[in-house]
Amino acid sequence: MDKSQILDFVKKHKLAVLSTVSSENKSQSAVLEFGETDDFEIIFDTFSTARKYKNLKQNNNVSLVIGWDENITVQYEGTAEELKGEEAEKYKEIYWKKNPEARRWAEREGIVYFKVKPVWIRYSDLNRHPWEIHELEF
Repeated sequence: MDKSQILDFVKKHKLAVLSTVSSENKSQSAVLEFGETDDFEIIFDTFSTARKYKNLKQNNNVSLVIGWDENITVQYEGTAEELKGEEAEKYKEIYWKKNPEARRWAEREGIVYFKVKPVWIRYSDLNRHPWEIHELEF
């Protein structure tokens, strides 16, 4: 299996679980829609009033889980950065291409966009014998 096959798996999914850490050092998770780039960057939106936003402002290390159907999953660790200016416009288009209905939130007060750069990814297919597991480091 090569990187492109793992990326194809990620592209087939619209939802992920994002985990962050609070200022009290407690883990918090949320299901969210996401987009992705061919470099495995993950794009998502949130509101500045959300717990994840507050968590990301004080600790930008995150983990995500993508896919859990049929015993196949991608575990993803990375660093998140809030997008601003021209960079935000570029990544919003990538996000909206996959999630066109999310455009309706674009003008809402407090909406913000993040890009997550990968550090480590593990693809696991537990239907295979032995299990098929591939790791990528960035």
